Amino acid sequence: MPDQGGSRQNITFPRAEGTDGPPGGNGAGGAARPAHGYLALPPQGTGPGLVVIQEWWGLTSHIAALTDRFAAEGFVALAPDLYGGATTHDRAEAARLKRELPVERAARDLRGAVDLLLGHPAVVGDAIGVVGFCMGGGFALVLAAQEGDRVAAVVPFYGLPPDPEFDFRGLTAHVLGHYGELDGSIPVAAVDEAAIRIGEATGRRPEIHFYPAGHAFMNDENPGGRHDPLQARIAWRRTLSFLWGHLG
Repeated sequence: MPDQGGSRQNITFPRAEGTDGPPGGNGAGGAARPAHGYLALPPQGTGPGLVVIQEWWGLTSHIAALTDRFAAEGFVALAPDLYGGATTHDRAEAARLKRELPVERAARDLRGAVDLLLGHPAVVGDAIGVVGFCMGGGFALVLAAQEGDRVAAVVPFYGLPPDPEFDFRGLTAHVLGHYGELDGSIPVAAVDEAAIRIGEATGRRPEIHFYPAGHAFMNDENPGGRHDPLQARIAWRRTLSFLWGHLG
């Protein structure tokens, strides 16, 4: 069913120009229409920039809450709304929204989010971080590879680019990955293969952690009921330490 609370939008920003995008394929959507998202500022007013990329459910209250948590920890956090306001907690509807998402438009939204943060007066530093969850985890890796040294740290949670042959050679960011050992949608072997490809392409081994948990173990609104509070706390602490280590 649709999320009765709706998308958490509070900012509009220009889409980036260009024709390439995550994570492969063709999609419509020009740069003329603006992108939307949810922006949260840290208590001290300034901090490193961080793009937070949604799961296939949309920009839900869960993603907004995570964005607020990152802001509370000192980051200028922006969650782009890739679905333009649509959210759901229904698996079939989420699959449809993901399938119908114009890839080129999503690419421009994400690159526009990087542009916004790097030009925002509250953001310090000349590179940002990217964190993504599920669908957004794969988008995060692709975005980091496309943006080069504008992204210094990328953290995919249980997500990989859909193309197992994706070219990571543009990736300069440090990588921290969180994956569930019990995740039926992303096998451990697929994660290991992606880690090898990242290492071969960049000359730097990504930091990958596996947890005794299933898919989306960070999501306390997960309709599948696979939230694991203990593993979520461990992954959260590792993420904060990693981000501050490379952005602070």
